[in-house]
Amino acid sequence: MTEQKQHQNLSQPRDGGYTIIESLVAMIVVSVLMIAIAPVMAFSVATRVQARRVELATQAARAYIDALRTGASPSPTQIYTVPSAIPPAPTTLNGLYCFKSEQTSDNCGVSKKDFYVQGIRSSGTQPTDTGYSLKVRVYRADAAGTLITGQQSVANSGLGNPNAPLVEMQTEIPPTTNAGGSARQSLCSRLNPNGTQANLCK
Repeated sequence: MTEQKQHQNLSQPRDGGYTIIESLVAMIVVSVLMIAIAPVMAFSVATRVQARRVELATQAARAYIDALRTGASPSPTQIYTVPSAIPPAPTTLNGLYCFKSEQTSDNCGVSKKDFYVQGIRSSGTQPTDTGYSLKVRVYRADAAGTLITGQQSVANSGLGNPNAPLVEMQTEIPPTTNAGGSARQSLCSRLNPNGTQANLCK
């Protein structure tokens, strides 16, 4: 009896499997899931690209500051008079410090890893003798149009605004000539030009 059942089971055609409708439903479900995930993946990639760009811009700012500290680059000509005021953005990229992350013979701005650095120094006497306070902004080399102020955020900017600075920082540049004074003494003399509150700088 069992042998007859086994022969009958083997002789019956196998009609099991997926139908076309089941396959279409599965494809639709997968498509909906991919559409839901795609924006998150795109935003993640854009955030990674922007974070890397900010990292390279920070390196450009540090290279510019080091060049000023060693005297390899001339002091910036743009001056701000009020320390709390926001210096204006440059009207053009011409005349700014060009940072090339790749050693090529092309002009600055050809590579996506090139940056322009804007330096603004505090007003005062000769910067080589007394040192100065420096504000730095780093712009993308592929910026087009009117440059603006206000540092971009990495978290919510996606690929970011090419006309806004990637990095803004402030530092002190010591005097490049050896006039017998240190960078600390230079800062004290600029903070206390009339000798008032001299005990802060003893």
